[in-house]
This record gives sequence, structure tokens and C-alpha cells, in this order.
Amino acid sequence: MKKSKEIPKPTEGELELLSILWQRGEATVRDVFVEVNEHRPVVYTGVQKLMQIMLDKGLVLRDVTERAHVYRAAVAKEETEQRFMRDLSNRFFAGSAGQLALRALEMEQASDEELSEIRKLIAKRRS
Repeated sequence: MKKSKEIPKPTEGELELLSILWQRGEATVRDVFVEVNEHRPVVYTGVQKLMQIMLDKGLVLRDVTERAHVYRAAVAKEETEQRFMRDLSNRFFAGSAGQLALRALEMEQASDEELSEIRKLIAKRRS
């Protein structure tokens, strides 16, 4: 996987396709097209073009050994999430991860499991 600093930040459309690749591991353009179409109408050539752009940007890798080219993410999901969260924190919360977390928790109810993980992280940070 490439370092997130070497590649541009993915657009919303690119993130949609990356999430499919993160979930599946790898997929053809057809696979991605079918999955996106379950949520909203798109044209095959639009998905194909976006995946080519993502390849050029370094967001995905392509295996051309098969007739149908197989794509996989070139960036880790966790690194991408951290990059977006850091940007959000800097832009709206003066770099305060705590304020960002508070706003997120105010927006939606967290599960007991999520709250337990948050408590563990707080305890880890305090020690």
C-alpha cells in the first residue's frame, strides 16, 4: 500500500469505489459497477473511467494478467480514515480531536461496544 502523503485525497466518488474494494479485497470494473448500481444508477463507462483516474492517482492497483482487469485498493482504509479525520479536525475544531469526538458522539448514539473501545483509548492516552 502506498503512503497517504504520496497520493491525493480521494474524492467522494473515489471513496465510494474504494469502500467496495476495501470490503471485497479486489474486484473487476463490472463487479464495482453492479455494486454501485444497487445504491444509485451509474453507467459502466463512468465507473471504468473513474477507476482509470484512480489508477493514475495511485489510489488503486490493477492486475492485467486476466482478460477482465482486477483492481484492488492501493491505500489502506485506516490511513484514509485518519487522513480525513485529521483534516476535519483541523478545519472545524482547531485541531482538537477531543472536540471532534464530542460532536460525533452528540450526533449519534454509540453502542456499548463502541463506548468500551472509547474508554480503553482514553485510559491508554492517560497512561
